[in-house]
Amino acid sequence: MGAEFDVLLYDLTSTYVEGQAAQNPMLQRGYSRDHRPDCKQVVIALIVNPEGFPLSYETFDGDRPDVTTLEAVMRLVERKYGRARRVWVFDRGIVSEANLAALRKRGGQYLVGTPRSKLKGVERQLLEGPWTQAREQVEAQLIPMPSGTETYVLCRSTARREKERAIRRRFSTRMERALKHLAQRVEKGQLKDRPKIERRLGRIQARYPQVADLYEMSLSETAGHLALNWKEIAERRVWREAREGAYLLRTNLEGARAEELWTKYIQLTEAEAAFRALKSELSIRPLFHQREPRAKAHILVTFLGYALWVTLKHLLRRKHAACSPAQALALLATIQSADIVLPTTDGREIRLRRVAALSPEQQRLLTDLNISFPDRINLNFECSVDSAIA
Repeated sequence: MGAEFDVLLYDLTSTYVEGQAAQNPMLQRGYSRDHRPDCKQVVIALIVNPEGFPLSYETFDGDRPDVTTLEAVMRLVERKYGRARRVWVFDRGIVSEANLAALRKRGGQYLVGTPRSKLKGVERQLLEGPWTQAREQVEAQLIPMPSGTETYVLCRSTARREKERAIRRRFSTRMERALKHLAQRVEKGQLKDRPKIERRLGRIQARYPQVADLYEMSLSETAGHLALNWKEIAERRVWREAREGAYLLRTNLEGARAEELWTKYIQLTEAEAAFRALKSELSIRPLFHQREPRAKAHILVTFLGYALWVTLKHLLRRKHAACSPAQALALLATIQSADIVLPTTDGREIRLRRVAALSPEQQRLLTDLNISFPDRINLNFECSVDSAIA
C-alpha cells in the first residue's frame, strides 16, 4: 500500500477479562476504559501511521499507568526498525517531562497534548489572539515557549466550545438546584446540625466536580439560626467561558505553521478509530482466556485482523466504493455455496460444490476489489473422477 511511518500516532486502550485469571499476572485491575472496574484487564499500546496502518503494538499489565509506557514502546520501535527522526503524536495522558526529555535525547520530535491547567499561562493570547484559521470552526496560533526549543500551539474549536458550555450549564443548573433545596431546608429549620449540613454540602460538591469550583459556599449563624449562603464566583465563570473549546499542544517541531501542526495532531483520531474497530467489529473484548500466552495470542490475532481491516478500508476508499469494511464484509458474508452429489453405478459418488449466483451489489464490490470468484470449488476428494471434475 506504500504506507509511510515518519509520523507515529501513539495511544493506549484496555480490554477486560471474564473470570478471575488467577494464573495470569498480566491481568490486573486498573483504570478501565471499558467502564468495567470490576474486571481485571490488560493495557494495549498501539502505534499507527496517519492513515491508520499499524506499525506495532505492546501489552502491559492492567494497572500500568499510561505515562510509564512510552519509554518501553520507544525501545520496542528502535529495536525493530532502528533509530530514526520520527515524529511522535500522543495525548496529554502520556505526557511527562521525563518522557519528552527521553524523546529529545533520542533525537525524536513530538507533537503532544497538554493538561488544561497550562491554559492559564497563555491567558493573554487566548483572549487577544492573533488567530489563524486552521479549518472551518477551528482557530490556532503559535506561542514560543521561554525555553526557545519548544512551541505551544493554542487551538480553539467552536463545536467543542458549544459542547463544553452546554455541559457546564447543565451541571451548574443541577448544582444550583441542589444548593437552593439545601438552603431552604436550613432556613425552615429542618436541618440544624452544622456538621450534618457541611456533609450535605460536601456531597453536592462531590456530585458535581465539573463546576464545584465556580461557587463559594458558607454557613452563617445569627441569633442561633443557621443560614446557608452561596454564590457564583464571577471571575472564575468568566475564565471558564474564555477557555471553553480551547486546548493547548506542545511541540519541538520547527518551521511548521499553526494550521499544519493542528492538522498533524488531529490525525490522532486514526488511533482512536483503530481502537473502535478492535473493540467492535474485531471483538478484542472481552477476553475469556485465563492464561497469559492465550490472552496474548488473542490480542495478536486481533491485531493481525486489524491490519487486514485497515487494508480493506483503503482499498475500498481507493476504488471510491460507497461502503465501509464492515458493510463490505456483511455483503460478502451472504454468498452461499451448495454441494451437488451424483451417485455412480459402482456405489461411489461425485460431489460438486457450486457457488450461488452473485447479486449485482456483490459482483460490483468484487470487481472494485479486483477479485474473481469461481463458479465452483475443487474439493480435492480422492476419487477416480476428480481429474474430470477439476
